[in-house]
Amino acid sequence: MTPVRPMIFLPFLLALSILLPAPALAETGVAPDDPHEALSRQVDALFQRWHRPDSPGAAVLVMRGGEVVHAKGYGMASLEHGVPIRPGTVFDIASISKQFAGMAIAMLVEEGVLSLDDDVREYIPELPDFGETIRIRHLVHHTSGLRDWPGTLGMAGWDWMDVISFEQILEMAFHQRELNFRPGEEYAYSNTGYNLLAEVVARVTGQSFRAWTEEHIFAPLGMHRTHFHDDHTEVVPDRAESYRPGENGDFRRVTSNLTAIGSSSLFTTVEDLARWLGHLDDPGVGGRAVVERMHERGVLNGGDTITYAYGLFVDEHRGATTVGHGGSWAGYRTNLLRFPEHELSVVILANVSDLGPGPLGYRIAELYLDGVLDPVAEDDAESAGAQALGTEAPEHRLTLEKLREYEGEYRSDEILTSHRLRVEDGVLVAEHFRTGRRTLRPVEEDVFQAPGFGRIEFLRDGNGEVTAFTANSVRIRGLRFDRVP
Repeated sequence: MTPVRPMIFLPFLLALSILLPAPALAETGVAPDDPHEALSRQVDALFQRWHRPDSPGAAVLVMRGGEVVHAKGYGMASLEHGVPIRPGTVFDIASISKQFAGMAIAMLVEEGVLSLDDDVREYIPELPDFGETIRIRHLVHHTSGLRDWPGTLGMAGWDWMDVISFEQILEMAFHQRELNFRPGEEYAYSNTGYNLLAEVVARVTGQSFRAWTEEHIFAPLGMHRTHFHDDHTEVVPDRAESYRPGENGDFRRVTSNLTAIGSSSLFTTVEDLARWLGHLDDPGVGGRAVVERMHERGVLNGGDTITYAYGLFVDEHRGATTVGHGGSWAGYRTNLLRFPEHELSVVILANVSDLGPGPLGYRIAELYLDGVLDPVAEDDAESAGAQALGTEAPEHRLTLEKLREYEGEYRSDEILTSHRLRVEDGVLVAEHFRTGRRTLRPVEEDVFQAPGFGRIEFLRDGNGEVTAFTANSVRIRGLRFDRVP
C-alpha cells in the first residue's frame, strides 16, 4: 500500500481542530491543574448546545479579582464562511452601549462642561418645547417622558432590517407632539434619550460622538477594537454576523443596518470589555469620581430611587450588589454583569436570538460564587411566577355592527403614517402597506389590544362618533391617530 502523504490531509485536520470544541487552555491560558479549570469546564457545558460548526453562538468572558479566568468562543461567527467565534470576535453589543454614553456624560459633568440640571433644549433647540423642562439627568435615568424610538418607528411601518440612521432617530424625536409623562415623574426606558445624550456630547465638544469617545475613552483604555458604528456600510474585520433559528432546525441571517449611537451600535470584543471592566474596578480614565457618578441611581420627583444609573442597572441578586446591562438587536443578545463586592464580572456576547445571556450570566456567576450568595428565596420565586400568570386581559365580545363603527383610515401626523382599520372575518384588523395586517382584540368598551400598538383607546366626539385612537404602552403613550374623513 502506498503511504498517504500527510500534506493532503493537513488543511482538513486544521479545519477540524478549529471547529471542534477546544480545551479552555487554548484560549484562556488555564493550566490543567489550575483551580479554575473545573469551573471553566462547567461554563463550557452551559454553551455546549451552540458549540457546533453549524450553529451561531457566543463569546464569554469571566473576570475574578481583576484577572481573566475564562475567555472563550462557542459556535460560529459566520456560518456562510465557516469562521468560529473567538475572544477577538467583534459584536454589536446593543444596549450595553449605554454605559459608555453614560461615562461620556459623567466625564463632562465632572469637568464642569455640563450640568445634570441643564435644559436639553439649551444644546438641542430642535427638540420641541413640551411645556416641561427635560434636563440632562432625565435622559440619563430614563425619566424624560420621551417616546422610545423602536416602538414608535415600528408603528410607522419600519422594519428592523431597514436602514435606521442616527439622524432619522433624532428627526423622530423632533416630531414628538407630547410627552409620555412629566419629566422626573416616572421611569420608562427610552433609547431615544441616550441618542440625544450622544448628540449633546457632539455639540458641546465639537467632535462627532464616535471621535470623542475613541479619543477620550477607548484609546486611553486600550480598547482598540471598539467603536460606535456610525456608518452601516463600513466593513468591520472579524465581525460576527447575526442569526435567528429557522423553522427546520437551521438558522437565518438577520441583517442590521442600525446606527443608533449612544443607545446602541457599539462594536467591541470581550477582550476589549475586559479592559473596560478592569477600569470600572480600578478607575484610570476620568478618575474614581467619574466611575462613582456612573453608579448613582436616579431619583424621581416624588423621592423614590430607581435602579437605573448611567447606562447601568444597580440592583442586587441573592444578597449581593449587581451592576450591569443587557442588550438585544437583530440576532445579537448581550449581557454584562458585575458583582463588585465579590470582584466578579461576566460578559456574554451572542449572535443568535434564542440564546438568553441574562439567565446564563447569572448561572455562571453562581458557579463562581457558590457558597457565597444567599440561598434562593422560594417565596420570591413563587411570587414572580404568580405575577407572570393572567396578565392578558379577557376578550370583550362585540357585534359586527359595533366593530364597523371603528372602520376607517387613521393618520398620525407625528410619525407621518396611516393605518386602515376594517372588519374581516368577524374581527377588526389594522392594515399598513409595510407591516401588513394586525388583529385588534377588544378588551373593554372602545379599548383594544394589538401587537405593535399595545393598548388602543378609541376617542369619540359629542355625537358619539369615533374620531381618533391613541396607542399606549409603557414606552409610548397617547400617540394619536386621527380618523381621516
